[in-house]
Amino acid sequence: MTENFLPHSVEKSILRLFEDLATPLSLKVSILWRYGEWDQIALCDLEPKHYLDADRFWRDAMATSIVRKLENLPTTFDKKKVAEDTFLACEQQCFRTNLRLLPYLSPGLPDTELGVLSYIKRARKICQSILGPCPDTHEVVTTREGTNYFKVRGRFGPGATYGDRGRFTTIPDKMSSEPTLTTGGMYYLLPWADTLWAKACKTSGRDPLFVQGNRFTTVPKDCKRFRGIAVEPSINLYFQLGFGSALRARLRAVNLDLTKGQDIHRRIAREASIRGHLCTLDLSNASDTICSNLVKLLLPSSWHSALNDLRSHKTLFQGEWHLLEKFSSMGNGFTFELETLIFLCLIMASDPSGQKLKIGENVFVFGDDLIFPTESANDVIAALSFFGMSVNKSKSFVDGPFRESCGGDYFNGVDVRPYFMKESPSEPQHLISLVNGLRRASQDDPIRNSVVNRAWLGILDGLPSSIRRLRGPQDLGDLCIHDVDESRWQVRHRSCIRWIRVYRPAKFTRVSYQNFKPDVILASAVYGTGSPLKGIIPRDGVLGYKIGWVARS
Repeated sequence: MTENFLPHSVEKSILRLFEDLATPLSLKVSILWRYGEWDQIALCDLEPKHYLDADRFWRDAMATSIVRKLENLPTTFDKKKVAEDTFLACEQQCFRTNLRLLPYLSPGLPDTELGVLSYIKRARKICQSILGPCPDTHEVVTTREGTNYFKVRGRFGPGATYGDRGRFTTIPDKMSSEPTLTTGGMYYLLPWADTLWAKACKTSGRDPLFVQGNRFTTVPKDCKRFRGIAVEPSINLYFQLGFGSALRARLRAVNLDLTKGQDIHRRIAREASIRGHLCTLDLSNASDTICSNLVKLLLPSSWHSALNDLRSHKTLFQGEWHLLEKFSSMGNGFTFELETLIFLCLIMASDPSGQKLKIGENVFVFGDDLIFPTESANDVIAALSFFGMSVNKSKSFVDGPFRESCGGDYFNGVDVRPYFMKESPSEPQHLISLVNGLRRASQDDPIRNSVVNRAWLGILDGLPSSIRRLRGPQDLGDLCIHDVDESRWQVRHRSCIRWIRVYRPAKFTRVSYQNFKPDVILASAVYGTGSPLKGIIPRDGVLGYKIGWVARS
């Protein structure tokens, strides 16, 4: 029937779902599926303003989205080339913006261009008030008001660095490899030298290796394209993450809590879809279009100097070093917090009176997910365009009954988020995730449940009966099949603790500490990597699952 990229039972269940969705679009997708027209399926898009009710929109969204993020959908798109072309296009866009903003870096420039300079001054003032004094890597900074800003403490992230790749990205691996650093970050060698990481390197005779910048790579995004990211030198990244935490703390002080940002955005987006008082905007390639001159314009000089020293000024792209026009890319440890700050300041500067827009009341920013009053949409979109950003029109909503933000899709207050299959289900844990995803998308609505029921049962049939009976609450995630009927859960009580039978990870890849030198083991223990007796589990280190028990209060 089709190319063999899904198990037969799963494919059959998806085709049943298309039938039960029962819309012209779901019928179209079903026909395209049967004839293997994967490119056309991938290109199917919805326009919410063409719909009158939430149910019809949800049905079509389910049909077009279920395999949209499936990386191995057999499309003909060159996903890596799309990411590489996007990198170059964003660099060209940043180059043009840098030229456009260059005159505004000159002192004493007359404001002759429709108040652009006044806009920049307002945004800069807002940025200054949010950030305050720049923290140092050495001591505590005390302001006149008596507020203490503690020194920036570096930290390790879970991913790769310039010199640490693949499975060798645990903290002990990073401490055992040759540390890397850009020449611009040379100042940070002094605070780095005080760390146990540096002492472990000194014991082994490993000196920092200076590199020109980061290296370009790609990660999966959806069935049409990969996402381009840049892998940073290890010492740069260590302190970038520290400054990212400092930026996050300053944003939290002005009522913008990024830790809870996604939940807040979804709640606000739902309310906005009913009242229409707020719009939701999403930007295309947001971090890759924040040019270096924009950051220099808005940030206080001390903050700009610190972040500019730590960022990579060049990227190793297709075997050659490319001088960057953007300030930082995804992969940099402070990019997310910095882009949040930049977009927040540009939005707030659209209110010259300073009375209409209030952070945490009617203005919310989480990365490139923006929520603010609808009446300000034209001014903000124009400002974003001038400063080099591009609004993603397919994911931005100013009017109508639909709003989308941070993974929440709402049509007149009704959750219409479809289910996205992100990997081909080949093992029981994947099938459990799939049936739970379908059930979450149905939102326990009787009509939606009837639509997904045949597909749900068909996928369950692919599970062994012993695993099929592992039912439990939604808060246990994909360790069990979600079921609101507690009588169907397998429960036992021991020492006043309730245990639920689930399908849980049982076998892990463990990196033994015996592979590392004593100084590395000591430093890793201080950084909180776990018990030296058990070893450390690397990222994506689960090798197998088994039926077992988990505690739940």
